[in-house]
Amino acid sequence: MDAAFTEEQDEIRRTLRTLLRERCGPEEVKAAVQTAPGYDEALWRQLARTLGLPGLALSAAYGGVGCGVTELALACEETGRALLPSPLVATAVFAAPLVAALGTEAQRAELLPRIAEGALTAALAVPGRALPEALGLVGARGGAWAGGGRAGGVQARPDRECGTGWRLYGQVEQVPGGHSAELLLVAARAGGYTRGRTLLFLVRAGADGLVRARLTALDATRPQARIELRNVSAELLGVDDGESGSGEAVAEALAAVGTAAAAVLAAEAVGAADAALTRTVEYVRAREQFGRPIGSFQAVKHRLADVYVAVQAARSAAYYAAWAAAEGGAGGTEAAVAGGLALAQALEAQRTAAAEAVQLHGGIGFTWEHDAHLYFKRAASDELLFGPVHRLRARAAEREGLFGAADRAPYGGHEGRGGSGGRGGHDGDGTHDGTDGRDGPDGRDGLRKAVTV
Repeated sequence: MDAAFTEEQDEIRRTLRTLLRERCGPEEVKAAVQTAPGYDEALWRQLARTLGLPGLALSAAYGGVGCGVTELALACEETGRALLPSPLVATAVFAAPLVAALGTEAQRAELLPRIAEGALTAALAVPGRALPEALGLVGARGGAWAGGGRAGGVQARPDRECGTGWRLYGQVEQVPGGHSAELLLVAARAGGYTRGRTLLFLVRAGADGLVRARLTALDATRPQARIELRNVSAELLGVDDGESGSGEAVAEALAAVGTAAAAVLAAEAVGAADAALTRTVEYVRAREQFGRPIGSFQAVKHRLADVYVAVQAARSAAYYAAWAAAEGGAGGTEAAVAGGLALAQALEAQRTAAAEAVQLHGGIGFTWEHDAHLYFKRAASDELLFGPVHRLRARAAEREGLFGAADRAPYGGHEGRGGSGGRGGHDGDGTHDGTDGRDGPDGRDGLRKAVTV
């Protein structure tokens, strides 16, 4: 692995940082989230025109820049640093790769050039608040997360009146960017109970029966929406063979997108954590108490040093995950494991940096007028949307084969009761080990045998 960035990659980061410093300060962020779309549309068009940001990772054949996951991760690190409200993640990280992977040639030719030039925004709608599960970040249950039948979610059936197309019914909660996206990629169950499969459908803004409502989200810089589909006309993304093969192709495409998205989201979280740390260091250098800057006190130094180490470790993990996804392919096990662990590390670092920013800013850090709450809300929201951290790590460990079959049900341990298979004295295979789980002569043996896998 070559850890050095190319001149082009450094230029992307430098140019974007300069532009966002001028156009996306804290006051501009607070103003942008109050608008109807939830972001500065003029800035979005400038980012698309100047840097080709929406099409950064798209092929040049469809009007994209032709870069990859690494460049997109570096760009999102800078947007995370500024807490940029934009449809970048929803459009370029989630939706566009799915269109490129599953769409027909006609669909790709129609949609991808418009996405690349910033003229079309898109969002991925996954039922049941199961976005990380659908992307394979926290578990794998086939397409069950999409619901269907009595399980709720979104159902799809062929449009028999028109003879072509599909009709969608259902509701999706918490769709990032869904209130303003001009194109929705909706995951729905088709085929009924016996031949059920999860497919992706294209729903255009303004379709009859489509009802969208912007939610009051914890993090206003990452707006979310509730999508209601009432007999909505939809177009299938790609082709359907009528069998389970189509559902398997969708699951594989979602998992590949999830691997790349994990690296990009990790880099974005690192950018936000680094910005929170930088602001806190500047404050403790200037704020004086007892005749000296509070940053000169050893307790404050230790806390900031811990945050610095966490941020740097998360940055290294995010860069490696982006490299693994770009070089080894997003479908590889190494890239998937690296992406999940990097995202977990970055979310933890972001949460730690934001919490310390609030604490070390003292009384002002708790006020609405200060910027510290923006980073704290981003940290909390990201973990709710893409985590939790312990499940990201559990999924990575499962991919790597670190646990045996008895350790997987449901969160590790035999039959979900811990590693010993039940009460103290019983092994995982049902046999008795000669103890009853009580303390041994040293007062600890029984406990050790009761919890040891």
